[in-house]
Amino acid sequence: MINLSQVPSVLIVACLCTSAFAQGMDLKTREAPRPKTTDGVPHVQIGIEADQVLNAELLRRVSEFPGVSLGPTRVSLPGATGFQLDNDMVLAQPDVIVGGREFAHLHPDGSLHASLSPELAKKAVATGWAIHHPWADQRPGWKGFVMIYTPSSMDELEVVFQLVEESYNFVTGQDEASEGL
Repeated sequence: MINLSQVPSVLIVACLCTSAFAQGMDLKTREAPRPKTTDGVPHVQIGIEADQVLNAELLRRVSEFPGVSLGPTRVSLPGATGFQLDNDMVLAQPDVIVGGREFAHLHPDGSLHASLSPELAKKAVATGWAIHHPWADQRPGWKGFVMIYTPSSMDELEVVFQLVEESYNFVTGQDEASEGL
């Protein structure tokens, strides 16, 4: 029997995260065509406009995550909304944070940049929900940094929200973003 009081909490969190994220999220293939995007930074979609009702609903849901505040981004374009983790939140994956304590941000066009587990990022790209950030292979910890495409329906919003929730869970090591929602 292992005495958990003798095991460093960081190791416990890492083990829990590994098993939780190994199961992964079951992603259906996105039916809409992939939007065109820029190849560099700023990394944005071309010719896509956000549905403000869907954006508002996504922001409402994310604002209910424990320890998350919404506000101006610290790393993206003017007008983007950053999803900031409170300073007292423990980070299981601090190396994937792009800037400050921002684990994701919503662009004015409705797309999002988010840090996913590398395995989930590959699935999201393969099923048409996301594209890797142009710097994903150039920066340590960014293997799972993707742009999630703008949702165009409530069904698409459900998948996008699940991806944002998985980002929160991956970065914080928690699996409770939507408990109580």
